[in-house]
Amino acid sequence: MKDLLTELEKTKTQLIQAIAAISEEQFNTVPFKDSWTAGQVTEHIFKAVGVGVLYGKTQPTERAPDENVEETGKLFLNMDIKMKSPDFIYPSDGPHDKNEMLAKLEDSFNKLITAAKTLDLTLTCVDFAIPGAPPWTRLEFIWFYVFHTTRHTNQLKNIAKALAG
Repeated sequence: MKDLLTELEKTKTQLIQAIAAISEEQFNTVPFKDSWTAGQVTEHIFKAVGVGVLYGKTQPTERAPDENVEETGKLFLNMDIKMKSPDFIYPSDGPHDKNEMLAKLEDSFNKLITAAKTLDLTLTCVDFAIPGAPPWTRLEFIWFYVFHTTRHTNQLKNIAKALAG
């Protein structure tokens, strides 16, 4: 549990630093062909961090509550794999307000940290499942948010390099 909270805090800090490294003027600039802007990546992360699912309907879990964590991490932290976003978390064209997006993400991560500290993370969420995945526990969803955000934080760092160069 302590590792999860440490990772959530670290992920939040690294994300905010990556966004802060991109100027307001460059936040809505396409850095290279077939890329999202930093604003779009940020909106996508915000849409993906669906804290509400953690407070939805749950049921007891009849397997190890962290059974899918390792595989999810391997998949989302493999930057050689190109993924396509589901429509429901696909970002808009923008423009995006950097300070507004930072505030929304900080709020979402604060809510995630509160959920990790206060909810029974062993329960399975039944209101929503990631497309192509089995129903996940609260613990698995929170780790997914860590892995997914880490993936896109790396993307934001690459965008910042491209815009600076």
